[in-house]
Amino acid sequence: MLERPLRFCMVTTFYPPYHFGGDAVFVQRLSRALADEGHHVEVVHSLDAYHLLQPERRDAPLQDHPGITRHALRSAHPRLPTLLAHQLGRPALYTRRLREILERDHDVIHYHNVSLMGAPGALRLGRALKLYTAHEYWLVCPTHVLFAFNREACTQKRCLACTVHYGRAPQVWRYSGLLQRALEQVDCLLMPSRFALERHRADGIERPLALLPHFVPQPAEEAARGVGGERPFFLYAGRLEKLKGVQDLIRVFESERRADLLIAGDGSFRPALEAAARGLDHVRFLGRVDSARLDALYRNALALLVPSLCYETFGLTAAEAMSHGTPVIVRRIGALREMLDQSGAGLGFDTLEECRDAIGRLLSDLALRDSLGRRGQATVRSEWSRPVHVARYLRLVRSLLAVRSQALEQSPRAAQAVLGVGA
Repeated sequence: MLERPLRFCMVTTFYPPYHFGGDAVFVQRLSRALADEGHHVEVVHSLDAYHLLQPERRDAPLQDHPGITRHALRSAHPRLPTLLAHQLGRPALYTRRLREILERDHDVIHYHNVSLMGAPGALRLGRALKLYTAHEYWLVCPTHVLFAFNREACTQKRCLACTVHYGRAPQVWRYSGLLQRALEQVDCLLMPSRFALERHRADGIERPLALLPHFVPQPAEEAARGVGGERPFFLYAGRLEKLKGVQDLIRVFESERRADLLIAGDGSFRPALEAAARGLDHVRFLGRVDSARLDALYRNALALLVPSLCYETFGLTAAEAMSHGTPVIVRRIGALREMLDQSGAGLGFDTLEECRDAIGRLLSDLALRDSLGRRGQATVRSEWSRPVHVARYLRLVRSLLAVRSQALEQSPRAAQAVLGVGA
């Protein structure tokens, strides 16, 4: 007997092309994968939040997969509804619109990055099975990134002082029971790595947690080659913020002149990085690049460098590089260490000297590069590919739906209390 198509609603602050990082890209990939399999997918995202952070960007047509329906939260003056949602921890001015969408006949409401859409209060809307993916550490960290005082990975809770240091207004709701009460309405929290799962559990998240790594697409065979010029090059791809550690790569390449460093991406820390790289002609900033060019950069790089100083929940760019048969050189922290140990597809470092040594090894031993690359490709196929992820995701969803259905049949009144139906 064929299983019926399901109705999904993805809720996320940012969604392409209105986004700043990998969480939005992943939501789009998952939505398209589900739509390709015949499921109905709706996506709710906030144009207000994007325009508040990127005011000069004009709206583009909201085009997507034909099986995806998009709902954009948009106001004439985006600052007020966005800031109210952030500070109150409730949808505030978005309540009517969100309730209208989320109260529809969905099978699954899947929350992603919803910090500027009125979460945690927004987690209580709707009657469907509810999932939440932790793309970052918003549930346990007011700044989302566990990067204390914009200096180092967080090892001690000093949330109020750290929030003020970042220049952000403290969220009073974090010191109430609002988050805990809202999470009671969520059936399962999805964690992209075991590190993220264990960190959330250690920080007091008591709801059911499931390990479900992200996935990356299969590279196009026709990806271009030779994009880096005649000299060998190493690649960084991602946001340019202090916590990403690109400043350390520039220090390494002050003395490493046998290869170029290409930096793809943008962010608020870019001017400081460009100043640090002044006079280093072999360090080049490419800005934002489209997916076709990024594929070519991955394929041609000697390695992808991932020097994050913070705890990543999953290394999306690392997995993308591995899918192209390109090894990675990563800082041993958070999920990056876990991915390296699982795949054997690269080299790790703790100090800048170890990073220099790793770069030197791949420069002098192309056979090692190819061997590491093959390991990465094999791991992506078996663990981080679209078919594997979607199968695991749908298996989890259908099992949770079956539990809800059985609970309702056995005791509708008790099930309402346990599952949040009608909340």
